[in-house]
Amino acid sequence: MKRIFLSLLVLLCGMQMSAQVKKAPANTEPKQIALQLYSIRTVFNAGNYAETHEKIFKQLKQFGYTAVEAASYDNGKFYGVKPEQYKADLEAAGLQSMSSHTSHRLSAEELASGKFDASMKWWKEAIKAHKAAGLKYIVTPSDHFPKTMAEAKVLCEYHNAIGKLCKENGITYGYHSHSFEFQKIENTDQIWYDYFVQNTNPEYVFFQMDVYWCVMAQMSPVEYFKKYPGRFICLHIKDKYELGQSGMVGFDAIFKAFKTSGMKDYVVEMERTDGSIDIMEGVKRCAKYLQKAKYVKPSYQ
Repeated sequence: MKRIFLSLLVLLCGMQMSAQVKKAPANTEPKQIALQLYSIRTVFNAGNYAETHEKIFKQLKQFGYTAVEAASYDNGKFYGVKPEQYKADLEAAGLQSMSSHTSHRLSAEELASGKFDASMKWWKEAIKAHKAAGLKYIVTPSDHFPKTMAEAKVLCEYHNAIGKLCKENGITYGYHSHSFEFQKIENTDQIWYDYFVQNTNPEYVFFQMDVYWCVMAQMSPVEYFKKYPGRFICLHIKDKYELGQSGMVGFDAIFKAFKTSGMKDYVVEMERTDGSIDIMEGVKRCAKYLQKAKYVKPSYQ
């Protein structure tokens, strides 16, 4: 009888544990999702920062965003306020000041001569402000398209110099692409994007591929990841309108290739809606899309 009792006890315990396993809640770890603030420029900008930032930052947190990428650096300030204030305002809402789209183009004289000391002086001051804002990344959102191979060489040297200076100050530097970079430099068979990647130092420059614009240029993001592994540590995740809307961008393949691309972070961007919803609803839907996507990991750090 004792043996029978023990056997029944073991069986009952096993059934109870099995039931507990079945009832165990799914992994609800929040996903690390950043938003490019350019997306909401019509409702949030330097002109209305004081009146809107608390409400907007709170909404973004509620939507599921955990970080932001700025798009309004100017003369030592972000959205018209000092970098320390900008950082504090984000942190008060539970958001990270992760990145900034910031640019300073070479003058015609600098591009022609290859001497860009004046521009590097500008960057030294800008980097100080970005450090104060607690940023991980500085990304140039666009630049000249080289007319000649000589200009292409100068541009690569310039971005290498910016990246080196950023690294010396504990910030990672990158370049954000659109579709025009995939064109050939005039009178050559050289695609500018390829030359740009090949002639910048991986220690100093990463490439923030905008996956939508890559597809619009009739190129494959995943094939570029394979071609230049590890160079795409932060991506722009975008569609024509809200994520998944067009069906043209293979987000599942892009996210599954994170080891090849080197992706550690990604940023959602919406340039516009189709007019049927407002932009805040649009960025909310983008966050929801990523939160539901099983192929998107909670974090890539």
